[in-house]
Amino acid sequence: MFTQHTILENVLICLRDMVPLSEQVGPDSDLVNDLGLESVKMMDLLMKLEDEYDLSIPINILMDVRTPRQLANALVAYVEKSHGAV
Repeated sequence: MFTQHTILENVLICLRDMVPLSEQVGPDSDLVNDLGLESVKMMDLLMKLEDEYDLSIPINILMDVRTPRQLANALVAYVEKSHGAV
């Protein structure tokens, strides 16, 4: 079963694999300004998360997301729809 906490931890794990200075990755890190994720890396992140949760995540989810915590919170609805209540 997935919880908001496990979703956040999975987002952080995926990011730490992608970011050179992975020790700087935290729940409230700015994905662009702090971690340097440009559009291609953001798409890679979404693809990793899609594989992790076996679901399709619309790209427009990124419009209102600036931190890993916000991304995890936005993913909850998609995970719930696919796997049941979080």
